Amino acid sequence: MAYRIGSKARCTVIGYGSWATALVKILLENETEVDWYIRKEEVRQHIAQHKTNPRYLRDVHFYSQHLNLPTRIDEAVEQADILILAVPSVYLKLTLAELTVPLNDKFVVSAIKGIVPDEYLTIAEYLNRHYEVPFEQIGIITGPCHAEEVALERLSYLTVCCKSLENARLVGQKLKTGYINVTPSTDIYGAEYASVLKNIYAIGVGIAIGLGYGDNFLAVLISNSAIEMARFMQQTYPAERQILASAYLGDLLVTSYSQFSRNRRFGLMIGKGYSVASAQIEMSMVAEGYYAADCIHQINKRFGVNMPIAEAVYAILYQQALPAETLQNMTQKLI
Repeated sequence: MAYRIGSKARCTVIGYGSWATALVKILLENETEVDWYIRKEEVRQHIAQHKTNPRYLRDVHFYSQHLNLPTRIDEAVEQADILILAVPSVYLKLTLAELTVPLNDKFVVSAIKGIVPDEYLTIAEYLNRHYEVPFEQIGIITGPCHAEEVALERLSYLTVCCKSLENARLVGQKLKTGYINVTPSTDIYGAEYASVLKNIYAIGVGIAIGLGYGDNFLAVLISNSAIEMARFMQQTYPAERQILASAYLGDLLVTSYSQFSRNRRFGLMIGKGYSVASAQIEMSMVAEGYYAADCIHQINKRFGVNMPIAEAVYAILYQQALPAETLQNMTQKLI
């Protein structure tokens, strides 16, 4: 029998970054109980006392009586029916390290737009392999949606992907508000890889801006990035998907041009002459595209997909290739 989410399923969010904070804000508009597990004790205590996250989206206030802040991850997981993971991919292992209760009886939703470093696995693959969560009990939340605009309650769109379209709709109902529209989908693989790849391409866009390239070239770079993304997904996991939809092209566009895009900002610093190490120090948040560039490079060794843009970003970030020379060479491969 197929796994079906109950209409009264209780949600727990794990993570305390901007996206986790935004998701808790959204859920509190619909749910009678929301649990929020925060690994950093000082952050948890600040939110409990002052009703705001001291590090991210400080203008969002949590005065709701329906918000619970468990102190142990086991407690948070045990009482959850739906577990939403919203931590940077690089911290996923650390966040789950103290977990002793099983996950395979939960519905686990990834709001993480990255690949587990060193494992070269998507979050869904990692959960399935290491925690024995069936793919039928895994969901993906993707954009285009920046947490900062959710905080401002500007109209935004999410895509929720599950193996079952009915489960995608049920999760979506918990996230739909007056300013959040939700589209259900069954393309777990495509949506997850699109959310990974767009971060790499946004770094490339940032590098180009930092080097002084103009809008004409950026239009070509982003459109070629969409072509490259579609080629990778089609050659690695063929499926019926509309690459022009919001979860694919839309997320790529907003990550490439938005002032809130940390990956674009990271690339901008690289293009202006920062070293990778100094750009990482300057950033107050994780740029997922940095880790994604290496992961996609390693994964693509198995498939051999033509990916000149992703490979150029990888060369700059990991092989000390000169940004100006690398992008100049790459421009000859675009159409």
